[in-house]
Amino acid sequence: MRGYVSRISILAPVLLMSLSARGAAQQPSGWKQHEWDRPRPPVVEPVAIDLPAPVPADAVVLFDGDDLDAWQKPDGSAAPWEVGDGFFQVRPGTGTIQTRQEFGDVQLHVEWASPSPPRGTNQDRGNSGVFLMGRYEIQVLDSYQAETYADGQAAAIYGQYPPLANASRAPGEWQAYDIYFRRPRFAEDGSLLEPARVTVVHNGILVQNNEEILGPTSYMQFSPYSAHGDEGPIQLQDHGHPVRYRNIWVRPLPERPAPPPGYPPAGIELSSAQLDRFVGRYNRGEQGQGPKLVEVSREGDHLVADINTHSPQRLTPLSETEFALSHTAGRLIFELDDQGRPTAVVFEMGGSRSRGVRAQ
Repeated sequence: MRGYVSRISILAPVLLMSLSARGAAQQPSGWKQHEWDRPRPPVVEPVAIDLPAPVPADAVVLFDGDDLDAWQKPDGSAAPWEVGDGFFQVRPGTGTIQTRQEFGDVQLHVEWASPSPPRGTNQDRGNSGVFLMGRYEIQVLDSYQAETYADGQAAAIYGQYPPLANASRAPGEWQAYDIYFRRPRFAEDGSLLEPARVTVVHNGILVQNNEEILGPTSYMQFSPYSAHGDEGPIQLQDHGHPVRYRNIWVRPLPERPAPPPGYPPAGIELSSAQLDRFVGRYNRGEQGQGPKLVEVSREGDHLVADINTHSPQRLTPLSETEFALSHTAGRLIFELDDQGRPTAVVFEMGGSRSRGVRAQ
């Protein structure tokens, strides 16, 4: 729960347009931040899951039960929290700790337990937090049979979205967050292209469903996005309570590979006569007596192919005999006789080949 002072992005999404220079009174949901009368999520019995959860083979282990070597204070000094038998816990008053390594898009698993016996009420009860990129908090709180404002209870995107359900376990029992986070994207000029998104599963229950994060989370303040790097540390908050953590691991998520330059190929130009010679029906079987494989027709200045009775696709000529399909990665390669007339066609796609003979 902390604020960040930042400027409003030029291209901030509509959900931020209601923010004034001093901060908005309401969220896009219509609720004021930390509204006590905002409906609490229903209590849902947590799923019976085996904890500690297994660690994927490609995960970066941030705590394996032995030491805090993967963690540090924000100033780079050693993490001062207490390490116990397979867990570590907040040492109240020593401040936030964060990972030495930085991350962007991630799948993050965190197991935690609030103090037992419980002490305090409202936000002063087993309070901590998991901060993605050091800015976007998933609240950690003892919300078991306890009252607080809806956007501040366990598994809330703090100050923005209450969880869809209260799946909290009793104090002292181990709980699990599985967090799926997509970082915000910024343009070169610093304007916001895409807000961050997060999905959270709390004790086997989906509680945040691909929500758009409104900006850095904070207490009693709406902070619009300000451009930052593609990676940042994962932070755990010291809020004055000895919350315990264990079995923390993260899977950095890669970007989907983009097509190479020049893909798809632009093609070449063929004359009307060159195009017209390919018009016709091509049937399966050596003699062209089987079912239709391809039917080629002319539409304006281009050819269209109906393949296996699927929706027609425009053809782009790559050579005098080879054509690419418009929206699938398939190709038609025509066979010509000595007079240059098409006699058959080979349809290639997905590693397979089919041949059709031109119907007479």
